[in-house]
Order: sequence, then C-alpha cells, then structure tokens
Amino acid sequence: MTAYTATVTVRLKHGVLDPEAETTQRALERLGFELDDLRSADRFEVDMDAADAERAAERATEMAERLLANPTIHDYDVEVSETDG
Repeated sequence: MTAYTATVTVRLKHGVLDPEAETTQRALERLGFELDDLRSADRFEVDMDAADAERAAERATEMAERLLANPTIHDYDVEVSETDG
C-alpha cells in the first residue's frame, strides 16, 4: 500500500445561489478590487493508503458522491497525490 492525499474541492454549480460568495464579492469590490465573478468552495484533504493513485481517486470520488457533495447543487473535483510517508 502507498500513502496518498486526495483533495476534494466542492463548489456550488453555476446558477445556484451562493450568498457567502456574493457578500465577499461586494466587500472586495468596496475595497477596490474589480471582479467578474466569485464563488466559494470547500476543500477536503483526505490522507489514505491505497494500492495505487487510481484506487485512491475512486475512494475519494465515492466519499464526495456519498457525503461531501450534494450532486443536485454541487460540482466537485478530485486530485490525488502520493505523500511522503
């Protein structure tokens, strides 16, 4: 088994109300930053042992689909990297 870190980034789909991002965008614009759009996201880092990177990605995807993301309103990305361990 090899140690991996899977990073799962969960964000609301385009068109879904994102009040946190809207508030933050307005505050940034008041500070003088010009923005076209802003979306908030949650990032989860999962350390695990797996036979290979593909299996680690499969497990992280299953975690996202079963708990970390609501597929009705969220999109998610999974990235896997081997860890020093």
